[in-house]
Amino acid sequence: MKSMTSVITKSALVLAACASMNAFAGTSSGKAPAPAPEPESGALFDTLGATLEVGYDTRYYWRGLYRADNTVWAGLSLSVPLTEQLSLGFGAVYTDSVDGSQIGSQSFDYSELDLSTGLTYDAGFAKIGLVYNRYTYFDTFTGLSDGVSRLEGTEGGITGANEVGLTLATSVGPVNFTAGYWYNFTIGGSYAQVGAELPIEITSWLSIVPAVQLGYGFDYFTAPQLGAASSGLTHVIPSISAPIKLTKTATLTPYIAYNISLDSRHNTFGAATGIPVNGNAQDNEIFGGVKLSVNF
Repeated sequence: MKSMTSVITKSALVLAACASMNAFAGTSSGKAPAPAPEPESGALFDTLGATLEVGYDTRYYWRGLYRADNTVWAGLSLSVPLTEQLSLGFGAVYTDSVDGSQIGSQSFDYSELDLSTGLTYDAGFAKIGLVYNRYTYFDTFTGLSDGVSRLEGTEGGITGANEVGLTLATSVGPVNFTAGYWYNFTIGGSYAQVGAELPIEITSWLSIVPAVQLGYGFDYFTAPQLGAASSGLTHVIPSISAPIKLTKTATLTPYIAYNISLDSRHNTFGAATGIPVNGNAQDNEIFGGVKLSVNF
């Protein structure tokens, strides 16, 4: 009986040793065990193709034109693929000045809602877009308390505008280029812009992006009857931003920029109003801000 027990015990030890050796050989070989398949999400779409953004700017310059101080804004955009090359886009951005200010004897508050829709075609060498924008200026385009009465008959007194535009985005090596042309039906003027940026990766989560932007206006938001140039170069804005990838879907981007007013954006005051008819109280100015973007 004692001999039988010894045989059974030794057999069990041998089997255990063999099992251990096989397990060790499996983990130490170059071939890892196949991972278990991930369960299906059961969702209709992997992602929505949407981006939610919120931001703050010490100065709000729009196409080289000063709009307000200390603004906060929130925007939502959605891209819907129609084919492999063609997508349909929707967007909305609301901007509001944090605190009103005084310009002479007038109070100044500014709020704006921008709605857009458009088509983007990926031609391989570039992305070409056709876009429609609707702007609503809740405090008039000037933001002044009596902007409508004092600027009646000028572009500064409007409360909304509609435009259509063509855009192009492409890359040459590490440099990204953009260009666009927009026609504003409300004021009967148009605007063209070119830009370039060079993303420089510092780490896997941090980049530095120097950029520059140049614009030209054709009878675009000026008041020639008050002494402003009707057409010409609007501005050049060199800037530098630092996108910080917080998560796979969230990015925080602080930036600093320098607005340089050109021919049609110089600090020109209208005799009838006593305010800058081109909107820029300063020819050259440093400003900055930060935004948080989340993709889902």
